[in-house]
Amino acid sequence: MARELAQAGVTAVFSYAGRTEHPVAQPLPMRVGGFGGVAGLVAYLKAEGISHVIDATHPFAAQMSRNAIAACAQTGTPLIGLERAPWQAQAGDRWQTVAGNAGALRALPQAPARVFLAIGKQGLAAFAAAPQHHYLLRLVDPPAAPLPLAQATVVIARGPFDVAGDSALLRDHAITHIIAKNAGGSGAEAKLLAARALGLPVILIDRPELPPRHVVASVGAVMAWLGHGATARGV
Repeated sequence: MARELAQAGVTAVFSYAGRTEHPVAQPLPMRVGGFGGVAGLVAYLKAEGISHVIDATHPFAAQMSRNAIAACAQTGTPLIGLERAPWQAQAGDRWQTVAGNAGALRALPQAPARVFLAIGKQGLAAFAAAPQHHYLLRLVDPPAAPLPLAQATVVIARGPFDVAGDSALLRDHAITHIIAKNAGGSGAEAKLLAARALGLPVILIDRPELPPRHVVASVGAVMAWLGHGATARGV
């Protein structure tokens, strides 16, 4: 999205949440950090003269999306969501869909298991309630503080990942279960394809519900929404 905006000469700013120590560089001016809730985002939109907002946050960054919806409603700023389509189960998949981390925790067996906990570093504390399991974590940055898990192995890596690599990862760590968020897209799908090939069960966390908004699934659709020659600042 950022590359397309830059190539089209659209005046825009790229906003990162700031949860990754070394975010990928973008071909647009960047800002990092929160806005201070709805009120802070309203103030930013007004101060910067933002004419359009593109919400391209992660499908599970629900609070940011809710804030964007509320702030754009208050300021009358056009808003569009750019969201990857969720993954759909295929033949051979052993998926169980659940609501939230609590649902994923309940779906695990009581007997000790070896779990690939592919949910990022947010929400790990919920799984401290099941210390009998060993958890494999794949993080972009090394943990800055001790993990809340009694048994855990951390692998530091940045996607996209491939099926061969993820199959080897699952075999090398003797993984018996996978917990993942239904983020969609191709960058993190390899673990699901590897699980299918290996016959492993996947506990897939459903996306959080959001207020109604205009959502598209492609960069081209966003550019069409902006219009030819539009000048916009995307957040």
